[in-house]
Amino acid sequence: MKNFFLFVLIFFTSVIYSQEIIDKIVAVVDNEIILQSELNFQASLYASQRGADPNSPEFKKEILNSLIDEKLVYAQAQLDSIQVTEAEVDQRIDYQVQVLQQQYGTVQNIEKLYGMSIERIKRELRDDVRKNLMVQRLREKNFAGIEATRREVEDFFNNYKDSIGTIPEKLKIYHIFVNPKTNSRLKKKYRDFAQAILDSIKAGANFEEMAKKYSEDPGSAQYGGDLGFVKRGVFYPEFESVAFAMKEGDISDVVESPVGFHIIQLLERRGESIHTRHILIKIKADENADLDAIEFLTNLRDSVIKGNGTFQYFAKKYSEDKETAPFGGELGTYYLNQLDKHLLDVVSKLKEGEISFPRRIEYGQGTYGYHIVYLQSRVPQHIANLKEDYAEIKKLADEYMKQKEYDKWIAGLKDKIYWDVRL
Repeated sequence: MKNFFLFVLIFFTSVIYSQEIIDKIVAVVDNEIILQSELNFQASLYASQRGADPNSPEFKKEILNSLIDEKLVYAQAQLDSIQVTEAEVDQRIDYQVQVLQQQYGTVQNIEKLYGMSIERIKRELRDDVRKNLMVQRLREKNFAGIEATRREVEDFFNNYKDSIGTIPEKLKIYHIFVNPKTNSRLKKKYRDFAQAILDSIKAGANFEEMAKKYSEDPGSAQYGGDLGFVKRGVFYPEFESVAFAMKEGDISDVVESPVGFHIIQLLERRGESIHTRHILIKIKADENADLDAIEFLTNLRDSVIKGNGTFQYFAKKYSEDKETAPFGGELGTYYLNQLDKHLLDVVSKLKEGEISFPRRIEYGQGTYGYHIVYLQSRVPQHIANLKEDYAEIKKLADEYMKQKEYDKWIAGLKDKIYWDVRL
């Protein structure tokens, strides 16, 4: 998904960038073209990452060759009838919109930032997302199963150990995360408030006026909660499952989503689009909720230290990080220089086997929680060797073998698929 996020960033920036220069075609691959604006932007992007000169002819040639390779793989994916469903494309686009919402707060903020409606953003992305998925699927089909044998890993290490050099300090870390906003007392407080508003509307209060007065959605409150016409896939699933099942004029019960509690009214339906308005009541953590979360995590820490349960057991049972909880809270094994500042500050003070005290962690705009971190193991910086670093060296050997096969495959594609550089 990180690669896809980079792809979307490139897409949006390319739209802006290409408006500023006169484009010309620099290469043709089968039925696809590569524009000067695309080449310039990609060269600028990767030059900043590598500390290279984006205007270097050799560097631009390298970037252009990579773009040509991508187009060749897409052309072969078409020849091989690689299929991706509309549902898969929708899922990938919806995921990215959710990422952008977490980053910028609301759909309205995204639309303002990029100067286009969310529906247009999705339409503009659709074709490139489909191509990206087809390329990814073909690569997986051809190269995912390639692995180096033990002998090949050893040969790779013996040939390239000087290049591998020093292995940075490695840490294996776990955590238990708690969100103060999920405190049952706190959720009940705001649900009851939303219910009181709903009761007032049922008793005759004007929905539009109540939305202007109480709704905490900054993008719609001033318009009486009006969200306009929207197709499926824009709002949270919890919101949509209710809204799309309603009849025109209906007002929902209180609906919970990741951002709070909604009261929804369906105003009109046109095919697969609905026109709704809503009142949003957000769950706002108070001082007591924060203290409750800190006290709860402190008690879990004390229980592990006293031997009343393992860290992994409590993580599976109580952690609200849905991605790591099933695995006992395991965040993974990282080199010290891979950790963000927050985790680095926490683990740098821990010895192997120690658990941190609760720490506040920010993980989105205006979104936070508390966690305790367990440092299971710490391997000091050292010269690479097969005994301690076999897993990492094998990954490098696997990628080396995949790249060799990929290069051979690309050379074969260049012999049978039309391509032409026009610089």
